[in-house]
Amino acid sequence: QVQLVESGGGLVQAGGSLRLSCVASGRLFSMNFMGWYRQAPGKQRELVAFITRDGRTNYADSVKGRFMISRDNAKNTVYLQMNSLEPEDTAVYYCRVDQMTGSYWGQGTQVTVSS
Repeated sequence: QVQLVESGGGLVQAGGSLRLSCVASGRLFSMNFMGWYRQAPGKQRELVAFITRDGRTNYADSVKGRFMISRDNAKNTVYLQMNSLEPEDTAVYYCRVDQMTGSYWGQGTQVTVSS
């Protein structure tokens, strides 16, 4: 079993920053894909950013230049540094990991940005 535990969410004012963390545990293999998704009320879940095993990254257009994804393979952890936060970033943020055994989701962490 793979467990993903997110942390770092909270309430922040517009223009502020947060760093989300996701720690993976259990039966872990290569974890080729580690990513962050978010879901706002009444909207579909969307991909925010992902990072591959070798460090290649991709970002949604809405967060380019503001968010940065990184990973520490030794710690089985993926991070999302969120800067210049906007009220539109308010959502539940979910960690996702893909490896040879399948795809796994964390339980999510709430991010609320006030104007």
